Amino acid sequence: MGKFNSVFDIIGPIMIGPSSSHTAGAVKIGNAARHLYGRSPSRASIHLYGSFAKTYKGHGTDVALVAGILGFGTDDNRIPEAFSYANQQGLAFDFIEENTAVEHPNTVRIKLGEGEDELELVGVSVGGGKIEIIELNGFQLHLSGSYPAILIMHNDRFGAIASVTEILAKHEINIGRMEVNRKDIGKEALMTIELDQNIEPEIEQELRSAKHIIRLAKVVN
Repeated sequence: MGKFNSVFDIIGPIMIGPSSSHTAGAVKIGNAARHLYGRSPSRASIHLYGSFAKTYKGHGTDVALVAGILGFGTDDNRIPEAFSYANQQGLAFDFIEENTAVEHPNTVRIKLGEGEDELELVGVSVGGGKIEIIELNGFQLHLSGSYPAILIMHNDRFGAIASVTEILAKHEINIGRMEVNRKDIGKEALMTIELDQNIEPEIEQELRSAKHIIRLAKVVN
């Protein structure tokens, strides 16, 4: 995961498109995938579920998602021409309409890159321009973006969690919510930590160097 800024900025009164759920929320989900990927992707496979799958063309969800993957903000005037900008930047993309039942009607699964270089993210647009990321590379999580957060991929070993919390405590950074998920015992695991404040670059670097830590990405609020 790469370093990124303002992935989940709460939308203000200005937005492009007819629906905050289908456009602003979609832009933000695409933007989250782009920044978690850490660089400009060359390929995006976008799987749409529920209401997104039924109305994505008429509501502009398709161009909004691509705009987000390109790194556009929710009020960017280039959003309606996102497909053209994607072609110019060498981003190949396709949309797949899925019939699988999902808990939330505005759900999208975005796959960026291919093979071992692939990032897979599932996001939902919950209304009013707000989103939630509920899955990242097969790990279940609940990330709303309402608070600063850090996502830490680590080895599932004794002391990994303590090494992170001790650094945060040393710098007097309070944890608002913390979630740890793993696929199997002893394999890679994911810590999702919401904080009361953004962390400084030197603290971020200290966390990256902590015991058993593999990768770190942060959400700035």
